[in-house]
This record gives sequence, C-alpha cells and structure tokens, in this order.
Amino acid sequence: MRVSSRRRDQRRLICGFLVRIIAALLLLRPLPSGAEPVPVFVSILPQKYFVEQVGTPRVAVTVMVGPGQSPATYEPTPRQLTALSGAQVYFSIGVAFEDAWMHRIRAANPKLHIVPTQRGIALLPLRGPDGQPLGWDPHVWTSPPLVKTIAANIRDALIEADPAYRANYEANYQRLESALDDLDREIQRILMPAKGKALLVFHPAWGYFADTYGLRQIPIEIAGKEPGAKSLARSIELGRREQAKVIFVQTQFSRRTAATVAAAIGARIVAVDPLAGDYPANLLRTARDVAAALQ
Repeated sequence: MRVSSRRRDQRRLICGFLVRIIAALLLLRPLPSGAEPVPVFVSILPQKYFVEQVGTPRVAVTVMVGPGQSPATYEPTPRQLTALSGAQVYFSIGVAFEDAWMHRIRAANPKLHIVPTQRGIALLPLRGPDGQPLGWDPHVWTSPPLVKTIAANIRDALIEADPAYRANYEANYQRLESALDDLDREIQRILMPAKGKALLVFHPAWGYFADTYGLRQIPIEIAGKEPGAKSLARSIELGRREQAKVIFVQTQFSRRTAATVAAAIGARIVAVDPLAGDYPANLLRTARDVAAALQ
C-alpha cells in the first residue's frame, strides 16, 4: 500500500511538471516584429533556470559561472565583461565572486540594472565544524520555498525592464510557483524518515536545504579553504560521533580531503551538485541520495 501511494505521488508530480512544460511551450510564440529579447546575465546555472521559467520567451540569458566552475573562486573572462556592456539586467545571488567583481561589472556597463535575487530572504550564518560563525551562507537556491522569493524578484525586475509583457511574466511566475510547491512536497515526503539526522558535506552548500527539510549540515571545509590538521581531526571526530555513512562532495572541489575523512570513519563519498542547471531533477536526485545515505 505504501509503495502504491508513493507511485501515485510521483505520477502526480510528473504529470504536474508535464502540464507546466506544455503550458510554457505554448508561450513560445514568435516575438512581435522588432521586439528583441531582454538580454540578462546571471551568476550561476540554477538562476538561468529560474529566469528562463519566469521570462520565456522574452529573455536571452547568459551565465557567468559555467559547469564545473566554482563561484567561490571564479573570475569573469574579458569576453564576458565585454558582453556585459550590452546587457540590460544582471541577476546577482550573493555568491563570493560577486563581492570581488561587482564593481568591475558595474564599470563595464554603468546603466546595467543589478538585481539581488536573494533580497527578502533571511540568510543563515555559515558555521564551521565546531559551530563558529563564519559569515553568511549564499546558497539560498537549494530550498524550493525560498526560490519562490527569488523568482518573485526576477518577475518584478523583468516587468520593470519590459512592462509591455507584464502579463507574460506574471503567468510564468504562477506556473513556476506551483511547480516549486509540488517539488517541495515531494522532497518533504522523500526526506521525512531522515528528519533530525546529520548531513556530512565537504563544502557547506546545503544549509538551506537542510534547514527546510529538518536536517543538520556538518561541513568539512569553509569558503573553499582546505581544513588544517586540527579542523580535519574535528571533522573525523564528528563523523564518527554521528556514525556518518556518506560524505557528500561536489565536482567544483577536490575530493582529497573528503576521501581522507571518509577512510577514517568508514564512509563512502557521494557527489551532489548544488550548481546543476536542471533544478527540479537535480534537487529530487539529491533528496533521494540523502534519504538513502541517512536511512
């Protein structure tokens, strides 16, 4: 009976996604003569998904940080800085490279409208393995309920930049909001048995995901810096105490230190990517991996 119920929930979720995809495709009609798409830039691939969902068919989106690259250490290329001179909107999200480069981005295009899409979200503190605060966590997009705020900021900025298509942006936002609610419910169902358990990660990219679904994130490193001997020993101690079976890593960081901790506590390494472009599929896959690791 339980398996049958889960299959029905999964079918409803898939059907919901298909309905919204079909609706979005129906909006992909040719633009009126002379109506050029709005050129926008985003920092990371998940934002591209959000902007395209809200902005189709009126946006042309360029991503700064590509697949396999880290927003903690990324440096824009001269070609990207040149291309920014023709952009109308830049959707930021608070990742590290923006702090270092936003003044140059502004200089490349003084008329560029920079929109912080995390505006209105209460940020979580980043904490090290011993609980010490180390700044603010920018990974707000890993929580579907928070993405609704991100999407609303995108909608409002596109309406301001392109008011003739207000109805288009509002309708797209409503579809995305409904899809995010469906995604949230499915992840809640998947992770219900894991509530209260510890999520041992190499890089602390899953704090909002953990906060939304009742998990505890324990990071091995912070801010892209390899942990010293003392921090490494603390991570091994915590991993043993929590009886961690899995350490979650991402492709943007070296696995060497994570492998050391995994060997010391008898855990295995599983790769998850908070920066993948296919947002709903990636988050569902991550939820299933986490649920399997914490059972």
